[in-house]
This record gives sequence, C-alpha cells and structure tokens, in this order.
Amino acid sequence: EGKPRKGVTYPSTLEYSSSKSTAVKSGNDCVNVPTGDAVHKEYQTSPVPTPATQMATTTPTPTTTTTDPSTTTPKPTTTSATTRTTTVAAAAKTRAGLEHRVRDIAFRGASTSASNRNILRPNTGTQHQEPVAAFWRAAGSPAHLAMETDSWKPGLSLFDTGFSSKEEWNPKPLESTSQGNPNCKIDLSFLMDGSWSIGRRRFQLQKQFLSNMAQALGIGSAGPLMGIVQYGDDPSTEFNLRTYANSKDLRNAIEKIPQKGGLSNVGKALSFVNKNFFSDANGNRGGAPNVVVVMVDGWPTDRVEGASRLARESGINIFFVTIEAAAESEQQNIIEPNFVDKAVCRTNGFYSINVPSWFSLHRLVQPLVKRVCDTDRLACSKTCLNSADIGFVIDGSSSVGTSNFRTVLQFVANISKEFEISDTDTRIGAVQYTYEQRLEFSFDKYSTKQDVLSAIKRISYWSGGTSTGAAISYASEQLFSKSKPNKRKIMILITDGRSYDDVRVPAMAAHQNGVIAYSIGVAWAAQDELEAIATDPDTEHSFFVDEFDNLYCFVNQLIQNICTEFNSQPRN
Repeated sequence: EGKPRKGVTYPSTLEYSSSKSTAVKSGNDCVNVPTGDAVHKEYQTSPVPTPATQMATTTPTPTTTTTDPSTTTPKPTTTSATTRTTTVAAAAKTRAGLEHRVRDIAFRGASTSASNRNILRPNTGTQHQEPVAAFWRAAGSPAHLAMETDSWKPGLSLFDTGFSSKEEWNPKPLESTSQGNPNCKIDLSFLMDGSWSIGRRRFQLQKQFLSNMAQALGIGSAGPLMGIVQYGDDPSTEFNLRTYANSKDLRNAIEKIPQKGGLSNVGKALSFVNKNFFSDANGNRGGAPNVVVVMVDGWPTDRVEGASRLARESGINIFFVTIEAAAESEQQNIIEPNFVDKAVCRTNGFYSINVPSWFSLHRLVQPLVKRVCDTDRLACSKTCLNSADIGFVIDGSSSVGTSNFRTVLQFVANISKEFEISDTDTRIGAVQYTYEQRLEFSFDKYSTKQDVLSAIKRISYWSGGTSTGAAISYASEQLFSKSKPNKRKIMILITDGRSYDDVRVPAMAAHQNGVIAYSIGVAWAAQDELEAIATDPDTEHSFFVDEFDNLYCFVNQLIQNICTEFNSQPRN
C-alpha cells in the first residue's frame, strides 16, 4: 500500500521498550501514558487491579458529659415560718435539680448525633453456645493439626498421612446477628447424599457434619453463604443461598432435612447445580467464588465426568468428599473408575478428600473449612480473566512493516499474559490477514500461558493488502463458531488503515452471534470503520493511537473495560 509512516519508531525486536512519552491524538486519549522503563521487556505489564468489596464497621464509644446543677443553700431567717418555707423550697429545688440531672444523664446517654446515628454497635447480649457433646476437645489438647492439609499428596487419604486421631473440632459460638467471616466470602453448595445406600444412621452423621460445617464457617451476609442440594434418583434444593444468613438458623434447618432415598446419581446432581443453583435469584453474589462440595457414599450410579467438566467451565470449584470407598469385590459395580480425578479442577489432592469411615467425618471439618476458604487457590472461580475465548485479528498488510508488526505482537502478548489460560479457563486464538486470511492458531491449540506467548512470538509477518471485512468473517467462522457455549466470545482487531472491502455487514453478523468486538486503530485507520467494527457503546470498545509505539498504553484500559463489562452482566 506504500503509506508513509510519519513519526513512527520501529523497534527491531519483540522485546520492546519505549523511551519517550507521546500524547495520543484521539478523541479517546490514553491517560497517564507511562514513560521510560514503565514498559517492561518480555511481555511484562502492570497488573490489572481486581475490584474487591470490603465492609468495615466502626463502633465509636459514646461519650456522655454531665454538668452538675448548681445548688444554693438559702440563708436562714429569724422567722420560723419563713425558715420552714425556705427549707421546703430548697428541698424541692434540690429534688428538681437531681431529677433534671438524672433526666439529663439518661437523655445524653441514649442520644445519637447525626454523625453516628447509622453506626452499627455490637450486640452485648449473652451469647448462646450450641451443645455439640461429641466434638469437644479436651482442655490442654493441641489446637493444631498433626500435619498441614496443603501437604497432602494425590491418592493419599487424610487419615493415612499423619492426621492426629486426637484432634477434635471445637465449635465457637456465633451470634445470630453476625455478618459472617469476611475472610471466607464464598457461595457454597453442599451436594448431600440421600441415596438408600447410605442408610439412616449414616445420613444422620452426614447432617451432623453439615451442621458442624455451618458453625465453623461462620455464615453471614458479609462472609460465606451456604445452601444444600440433596440427591438420590433426582436432585432437589433443600434451601438456597438466600434462605439463611446465619449459622444458627442454618443448623436448625439441616436437622429437619428428611432422606430422599433412591440411587446415587451424582452426575445428574452436578448438572442440576450448574444450571439452577448459582443464579442471582438464588442469592449468587458476583464477587464471591462458587464452590460445590460433593458428599459421596461409596461410588456414583451415573457418570460424573461430563457434568463436572461443564460445571468447572462455568467457574464452579468442585470438591469431592468420598466416604467408605468400594471394597475390592465391589469394584466391578463402579461405572466410572477414577471418577474423582476426572471430576475435580486439579488432580493435586487439593480438591478431593477420602474418609475411611462416616464415624471419622467430624475430624474433616476444620481441614475442609481451610480449603474452601482459601480463595487464592480456588483455580476455577469464574472471573473476567478466566472465562473467555479471545480471538486476535491482526492486520499484516504492507503498510504495517516488519518492525511495527513485531510491536503489534508485543501488544497482543501483553494482553494475553494478563488472563488465566487453560483448557477450562480463558483460551486464546489468532488470525492474521491481508487480502487473504490465515489461522495462526485456534482456541484449542494451546492450553498454557507460556505456550500461547511462544506461539504469538512465532507469528511471521505476511504483507499484502487490507481486507478487514473478509478477516472478520473468517474469524467468525474459524474461531468463534468453535467457541464453547459458556465462554464469552471476545474479538480484538488491530488495523492501521482503511479496508478495501466493507466491514459493516461482517461486523454486524459477528455481533448478532454474540461476539464482543474491540477495535484498535493505528496511524491511518478509518474512525468510521473502527466504530462500525466495535460493539456498542463505541467509546468503550474502540481505541485509536497515532503511533505503533503507543499501543502499550491501551493494555490496562482494554483489560479494565473487559472486566467492567463482565462484572456488569447478571449471572443467569
């Protein structure tokens, strides 16, 4: 195309570092463009701040100031009647002063000013402690576990690796008005085994375990919320996340759950939870990880791998607690051997626990609380950074040039590295175009961040014309038509000039198919085409920069817009 490249600096390698600060000449200016070493080598960018919601309650100590009323003793006179009258009047005045003082103290002590009228104060009522006779720890016994639960190894039971048999659970009383444990803000569902194989006695032990978990977690609106689904032949919700907001009411409700009976259809239960449980109507909170703990007596009577995979891809963290594994003579009855390893997010022992006996279940309370509350290790939580299929559509026309093309690849890599990449998290694909189109790699080609970054670095510059409309159609067919149903489809198109073909019709078709399109224009890109390509509103999805050198300043803004849009969408 032979377009002049006024004022453009062309780096010679992919490890790009700018040494100047250039204002972006566009309607949507790049704010706070970093200078000097703010652009790091080897795909380094500033971390994207993750919005978090915190609640702080301040309880000021009320101060009461009381001023004693002045008392004056009248001088006696020589007249007895006058003396009596004066004495009576003085006594009445003194009583009135004391009553005024009492009223003043009472009034001031109960008063709330405008500045602290809405401040929450602690409940000073007597705390009631629920009796859990079988689970008290003897005085002086150690408060720690014999081993750290994080050191468990795959295939090992908690009780085979040094767990102290003397360790008992010591519940702490929780006020019904508690806001919950703010260090464990999760949305939790227990899949409760109600099949006939468990028997009535073990069903009661399971209910006791769930009750102890509710107490230990510290249920509350600012902490964990917990619901229960019981499964047998078919699953049913006993209560959802909205139903109870404190541990006491939740424990009382657990005690009243009747046994369903039937088979152990765990796969059907996981599908039910994935489709129905974690919805806004049921109390799901957007910023809280979704966690499912599956209780299994023996083995499931249906397949769990497919259902659990779909649940994981929806961002649900699945934990399996298996009790009393099948005996050797019963192995032939298991439909899906190693079903736990196929069902959990990571086969590292963190998401699966085997308990040898129902009568040992109470010892699992604190280790399981520690795991489900460890939000830093919940690898499957659905966030804006791990729930998308992102396809880059890259202009490889002659006007870009070799050096600038490497800068574009640096921009693509810097965006990609901020996402959590795996086959169940965010996936990355890329298309390069000129007059023609080339699939550089598809969504299912690479499943690790390092492999994706290496693949981006290997993309070779093509050179040719500019047919952006055809490239959008090609990306829709070769990339986004193969996107997973529960993934957000995001297209990021980078171009430096006007297209030789129409972009409006292909862009509209992509939008109608659920593709969220971001357009990045450089140098001589046409503003009207950038707006036509971008999803509405254009101001949030279209960017322009006058030099390739300044592409880097849109990395954080682009990711922030992706996350803002994700967080604004309701969870259905």
